[in-house]
Amino acid sequence: MRLEKQLIKKIYYETFLIENETHPPLQVLGEAYLNEQKNEISDGSYIRFAQGEFYYHHQDFESAIFKWEKVSNELAPWAQKNIADAYFELNQLSVAENVYTSITTDNKILMTEIILQLLSLYIEQNNINSAFAVIKEAVSLNPDYPNVTTIARSFYEEQQDFDSAVELAVNELIRTESLPWFEVLKEYIDKGFTKNISPDYFYQVLVTLNNVDQVQFTQIVSSLWHSYKNEQNYLSWLQTINEFFLQIEIHSSDIWDKISSLYEETYFELIQGQYMLNQLHDIIPNLLTNWLKVVNPSHSVFPSSAVLAWNEIFPSKIDSEHLKHAENLLIYSINHVNGLEYSLHLFESITQWAQKHDLEMSNRFRWLVEELVDLRTNRILVTGTSGNGKASFINSILGENILENSTSNVVVFKNEAHTEINAITDSTITTTEDFSDYQTMMSLDRQTYGDRACVEFKLPCKFLNKNKLTFVVTPSFNRNNDNRDETFEYLNSVDELLFVLNADSPFTDKERDILLSIQEHTPNLQIHFLLNKIDNIYSEAEIKRVLHDTQMRINAYFPNASIFPYSSLYTNRQQLNDLTEFIHFNFNHKNIDTERTKKLLFFIRKTIKYLLDKRVEMENSIVDSIKWNEDMLVKLNGFINNLTALEKEKIQLITESYRTMKYEIANDLTENIPKILQSCSDLISEESDFGQIDIELNTAMNERVQKYLEQTVLPNLARSMQNWIAISNNEFLQSQSYLEEISEGLNSLCGENRIQLECDFKVLDDWHRDTDRMTTRIQMEEVNILRRFTPAQFLLKSAGKLFGVLPKNNAMLYNKYKQYLENEDYTDVTASIINKFFLQFELFENAQERDINMFFRNPYNALEQAVENIHIEIQEKQDTLLIMKSNPEVYHDSITLFELRLRQCEVILNIGDDNSYTDLSLETNIE
Repeated sequence: MRLEKQLIKKIYYETFLIENETHPPLQVLGEAYLNEQKNEISDGSYIRFAQGEFYYHHQDFESAIFKWEKVSNELAPWAQKNIADAYFELNQLSVAENVYTSITTDNKILMTEIILQLLSLYIEQNNINSAFAVIKEAVSLNPDYPNVTTIARSFYEEQQDFDSAVELAVNELIRTESLPWFEVLKEYIDKGFTKNISPDYFYQVLVTLNNVDQVQFTQIVSSLWHSYKNEQNYLSWLQTINEFFLQIEIHSSDIWDKISSLYEETYFELIQGQYMLNQLHDIIPNLLTNWLKVVNPSHSVFPSSAVLAWNEIFPSKIDSEHLKHAENLLIYSINHVNGLEYSLHLFESITQWAQKHDLEMSNRFRWLVEELVDLRTNRILVTGTSGNGKASFINSILGENILENSTSNVVVFKNEAHTEINAITDSTITTTEDFSDYQTMMSLDRQTYGDRACVEFKLPCKFLNKNKLTFVVTPSFNRNNDNRDETFEYLNSVDELLFVLNADSPFTDKERDILLSIQEHTPNLQIHFLLNKIDNIYSEAEIKRVLHDTQMRINAYFPNASIFPYSSLYTNRQQLNDLTEFIHFNFNHKNIDTERTKKLLFFIRKTIKYLLDKRVEMENSIVDSIKWNEDMLVKLNGFINNLTALEKEKIQLITESYRTMKYEIANDLTENIPKILQSCSDLISEESDFGQIDIELNTAMNERVQKYLEQTVLPNLARSMQNWIAISNNEFLQSQSYLEEISEGLNSLCGENRIQLECDFKVLDDWHRDTDRMTTRIQMEEVNILRRFTPAQFLLKSAGKLFGVLPKNNAMLYNKYKQYLENEDYTDVTASIINKFFLQFELFENAQERDINMFFRNPYNALEQAVENIHIEIQEKQDTLLIMKSNPEVYHDSITLFELRLRQCEVILNIGDDNSYTDLSLETNIE
């Protein structure tokens, strides 16, 4: 290796200077070359090689190249490499590259040096692809060569090629098992450079580190775990790490705490509902099994309960050995888990999920959960049979007559500084501060809300405040037990039960049966009794006897129950103090957290069942909505067809009415205009100027026609038009009335004021305006009546001009003109006048159909828009239904995971109960 180092540094020439250190190197090498030439068999290759090195160091690159080109011994490959180095220094990069790549050698060191030089050359040329190729070749050829992997890592990082950098780190870590490469790889992982790499790529890294250093192993596992989290390869990573842990032995040690925490965190992430069950079936069982392997036994509650809960929901997924191990760990572990907090988190998860999927959560369940997590207040359910004075007892405590005997609602009384009353149902919450509204709330039933309301009554109350109590008062049991369900539904929301008895007939068989049923329903609920109306008993001795007899009968069925005698008529401080002492002594809860958690889990189970029902209800509602909309579509299209027919009918009626009116006026004109024109014969006399008589008569005839039209025809026409508008208005009003009936019926079906079919009566205003304009005045152009070019008129005009100059001819002309005027056929003239007169009325008539269309346009648009909206709604509902039916797992998988978490809560809650694990069946099942 010493020679290779000299050749690499180009100081081989120093071997010739060992005995001549005081002489100049060039002189020594020259003398050595001369001496070599004197030998009979000479080879100056060594000296030429050394001379080339000396010239190179003094930047005489041409001389160096010349010398090295003459080297022909075993140093020839090194000489070739040096020649390429010289060309590199001369910046003749292409020549240098050709020389480098032409060198053939088996010397790994020389080949590595050539490759490294090529790397520098390619970087200089900005030929990055070739640079990548040669550095990979160097690492592959001689990774132990000094600085090769360091240079490769630096190059990859400079080029931002972190895939290659990660590959280098992985290979070197596996090959060298060295700490530096572990740190490099961990840095890459922590910076996110590996998140898109398939997790199984790191399997051998995990094997190596687990064998070499388990601390480093846990660190790299943690880094990879966090890097894959929320990435597309996350589940693949979990499969990889699960497979790995299944294959290795785990010995109890604190070094696994970090891995255990990762398993715990991951498990709770996976069961939040963001993944489908088909994605989790192959992951969760192994994940839980491995979690049990790495967890500290003292913290094994969560993984053990998770294993047992998963096995109940998905049997046969975890082998019996691991199940037995989980049971053993659970039996001998100490529960440090805050079950109430964990259960509340589960309920909040369900609530958020329901909101995300537009599912209606029960307001009542939400309110009850909030009540249960308030550990500062003790909740007592107060009930009894009808007539036992339950209402009078409550009112005496409150100091006000609030509760009525016949109430059919559950009422919750709580102490608060200010009065507030809330009516709470599954679907609504109604709030008021007015006591008068309370009576209305108490009368609300299922017909109002769809389900019975629970009324929360907050008010200042010293007794409730002093004792930190909330009274949950249920309707009394009557003869038919009609209120049984209302009472039983709230049993799991209270801490104990106070059953009110009547001192006149205490603890009847009916009351016994009711309480036994309650005990069967909630076996752990504490039950005590209040003997009301004690004032009805006439003596102290009798009171003692009644109390003793009642206590004996009660204790036969409820051995731990106590009785408190009470009189609602004589409420005094001492009686209330005694009641306080009775409550504190008898209603004692050593572990209220656990009891409240059990009750909370009950309502979580009820909530899951409620959401399952809501899912079915939602799907049925969508189907019903589609059917309803389809029926509505048929109705709307029918109404549109009816409207089209109505519009056509009105167009025909109104336009025909108008044409009839116009026809009658035209008939009058046809009859009267010729008469008017004939009557103009009285304008002629024998003294007339028959040379100009045609002009004068034409003017006079037009004036008489104009006067007739203005003074007679237009007033009549105006009256006729107003009458026609009145008729049209009646038709429009009938149409509007019909459309209002339609819209009222449609809106009644819709349950809201959705469709307005308002016609445009402005059309009538336009018609009134146009009628006033057309019938106020008419100005017609003068009609050529006597100046037309007809034979008769031509002869009369000619005769007038020819003979009119002679007075004796006037009589003859007078008779001719008079005869002509009285006997002339004015049909064409009359038609012309009528056409001109009716011109604007015809324009008005031509626009009538368009105007009537405008009158009906808004109802058309409203109906067509309603049809379009219903089409859109049907499509949206069908799309929603398709998604619900095609991807039922989106809903049911989440519900199943909520059941899993609920079951785990129940398992945890039962730790310590007889040191055994209890198998509780869920009431909510997925079909």
